[in-house]
Amino acid sequence: MTADTSTRFREFKMPDVGEGLTEAEILKWYVQPGDTVTDGQVVCEVETAKAAVELPIPYDGVVHELRYEEGTTVDVGASIITVDVAPGTGDAPAAPAPAAEPEAEPAAPAAATRTPVLVGYGVAEASTKRRPRRGGPERQEPAVNGHAAPVAEPVAPEPVAPVAAGRPLAKPPVRKLAKDLGVDLATIIPTGPDGIITRDDIRAATAAPAPVTAVAPPAAAAAVAEPAPAVQPGARETRVPVKGVRKATAAAMVGSAFSAPHVTEFITVDVTRTMKLVEELKSDKDMAGLRVNPLLLVAKAFLVAVKRHPDVNASWDEARQEIVLKHYVNLGIAAATPRGLLVPNIKDAHDKTLPQLAQSLGELVSTAREGRTTPAAMQGGTVTITNVGVFGVDTGTPILNPGESAILAVGAIKPQPWVHKGKVKPRQVTTLALSFDHRLVDGELGSKVLADIAAVLEQPKRLITWG
Repeated sequence: MTADTSTRFREFKMPDVGEGLTEAEILKWYVQPGDTVTDGQVVCEVETAKAAVELPIPYDGVVHELRYEEGTTVDVGASIITVDVAPGTGDAPAAPAPAAEPEAEPAAPAAATRTPVLVGYGVAEASTKRRPRRGGPERQEPAVNGHAAPVAEPVAPEPVAPVAAGRPLAKPPVRKLAKDLGVDLATIIPTGPDGIITRDDIRAATAAPAPVTAVAPPAAAAAVAEPAPAVQPGARETRVPVKGVRKATAAAMVGSAFSAPHVTEFITVDVTRTMKLVEELKSDKDMAGLRVNPLLLVAKAFLVAVKRHPDVNASWDEARQEIVLKHYVNLGIAAATPRGLLVPNIKDAHDKTLPQLAQSLGELVSTAREGRTTPAAMQGGTVTITNVGVFGVDTGTPILNPGESAILAVGAIKPQPWVHKGKVKPRQVTTLALSFDHRLVDGELGSKVLADIAAVLEQPKRLITWG
């Protein structure tokens, strides 16, 4: 008996893997037609504007067709792979060729159909229950703990009708504007009729609290850019497509630079004692197995300064014309990766001991460099550190991440002549630069924060007396 082809061949559609994103690029296929797959097996890796994500298949069967080649950008909701869930029961029908730009709305999944979610969470049953909307600017605690939450059922962008998984309501042009500006629709407070997000809401949110999209300081961005395509012999120009992380980074940098009034202050400090403490901590039994470096103590010094001056840890809500004071610190750390500069953050860094901070810092950096950073890990940051010193740079004027109040650039640590106890001696010296949003942080507050960071690094015993 020949199996019903309507139930025999299952279409796996591109899910929304990043909070309202409308497309993703297929980086790599892990299977080919004819391969046997099982429920939950990773079949491909895709890159969104926020991160690279592995997609598990929600069926058992044999791969019938891969609908797109590697390197192709695919709309959310488009079928990317066909699976024969009843192989050997009849001839396969000819599969239709995928459209370059699918326009038709995909059929809603049946109530019992399982849909793919982020790697590490397997598959989930489809549901018609609305997902609770994330908290707005007044939230007091972050909603995530460094791990991606299960995502909504895959659906294509719809005009304005409510959808099953509780996606924010917005028309396709508004979704595109949000994507171009690096704004997460889930964080927007809608002002349109029936809770629809408008263009004005998106523009207002470019200065309001928003999920972090990696914003590269100018000095560091070039050093971690994606590998350029091979240059053809005799060519005078080479064009590089702007997409994925780089496209989101560019949009976020422009949005931040032209919405938040930046002020940058600098200070040069003797960190000789900090460097000695780093060496001592490396042999401390409580730090065994942990990566100890100057960045760890810089991060701790920043957290101490924020504790002493909590008003610096805030964001600007343009829509409500309010300053939102954060009672937690999600500390962003700029990390160079093959796909560009990402800024994941350490959730609730203010509550961590030095060993816990070292462990979180090591995991964050290694995960980013391996390309496994999730979108959730880059959302909700409050302040950020970018270590331009690893590139041999003395300092820079870093651009704020959208929705954050301050970003600290750490320059190269070098031996320099320094007046110490009345004599000129060679000392380990670095330059710090703090950029801050002048709507939130005035010159006095910014200066006090930067001075406190420098004071801790100059006399690290203040980690005990001030911390």
